[in-house]
Amino acid sequence: MAAKNDEQQTTDQQSKAVEAPDLEAGAPKHGFFVRLYTGTGAFEVIGRRKLWYTVSGLIVLACVASMILRGFTFGIDFEGGTKVSMPVNTQSGQVTTQQVEDVFSETLGTSPESVVQVGSGGSATIQIRSETLTNEQTEELRTALFDAFKPLGADGQPSKEAISDSAVSETWGGQITKKALIALVVFLVIATIYITVRYERYMALAAMATLVFDLIVTAGVYSIVGFEVTPATVIGLLTILGFSLYDTVIVFDKVEENTHGFEHTTRRTYAEHANLAVNQTFMRSINTSLISVLPIVALMVVAVWLLGVGTLMDLALVQLVGVIVGTYSSIFFATPLLVSLRERTEQVRNHTRRVMNRRQGAAARATDTDDTEAATVTAGARADATPPPDKPAPGARPSRPSRPARPSGKRDARRR
Repeated sequence: MAAKNDEQQTTDQQSKAVEAPDLEAGAPKHGFFVRLYTGTGAFEVIGRRKLWYTVSGLIVLACVASMILRGFTFGIDFEGGTKVSMPVNTQSGQVTTQQVEDVFSETLGTSPESVVQVGSGGSATIQIRSETLTNEQTEELRTALFDAFKPLGADGQPSKEAISDSAVSETWGGQITKKALIALVVFLVIATIYITVRYERYMALAAMATLVFDLIVTAGVYSIVGFEVTPATVIGLLTILGFSLYDTVIVFDKVEENTHGFEHTTRRTYAEHANLAVNQTFMRSINTSLISVLPIVALMVVAVWLLGVGTLMDLALVQLVGVIVGTYSSIFFATPLLVSLRERTEQVRNHTRRVMNRRQGAAARATDTDDTEAATVTAGARADATPPPDKPAPGARPSRPSRPARPSGKRDARRR
């Protein structure tokens, strides 16, 4: 087991060492935004997937714990009850939530579940939510509110008609909950069928796990913060699940393109191909998220400060949370999970082994070449440092070679 762990650690180190060959080979290091825009593969995502698994696991754990311990704040459409709305602007000025709550308690002898102000300016309203009231109690409350504050109608005059009320029975709330769950299940089934037909099974598993992750985290955020869950929230949740699936499909399309026929080459491992795909789709995911967030923020501004429509606020809020969660999961959860699933197959393991063996062989040959060149240089240096025996010492005066002696017979013949 220890040997296997050491081998895996060595493989991970070798894989990380070649993730960004351009940076390690002495190529110029570009700035953060240049690398982000060009998608050169300089950002390590897949190699650090254990870190992203840990972060994602902690997020899911916190969300599940909040849903179990704290629960959700369901709107009147789910739990049933009575809601009364009244303009903030009255004949005596702007009314506060505490004043409205005091009138409610004095009139009915009980406390409301919540009294909140929605919107701002002339369109702001005070919304009272309580348990289901009878028609007589509702009318008594409207009369008490009008007598106490004289709310202004559309014509600027005090009007009792400016105070509206709505009631939802618990049975209706149960039907809404059932329909919401049915819609969610139908969406997940259709999405599963599409992903299974469009991609291979490992991509389908990773995509569906990402959808579940987005669902849990988005619901957990609502539980942690205490946002009210309404039918508009469910509609928005279905919308952001579709966005999350779309963002995941974008990344998986690039992974599929990069890994097509990967087993026939030994330049990169499957994990490195996937990491390059994530880098290449970084800007597209960010741009898609920004384009989606801008109208959502605009919708929230219009809903809260201009119109005071709570339904639009609920719809925009869940979409904002979902877009952020979906962008994170498609990059840091879906693709790393896909790589972990694929690395369990024999095909990817064998290919990774061949890539590592080729790199080890290339590294060994490069090391041998460097050693040979170093030995040659050292031997040449030694040869230059030791002069040959017949070479004169530095600074010595050159000597002329002596002529060979002639035979004595030839010399006597010339004299004659």
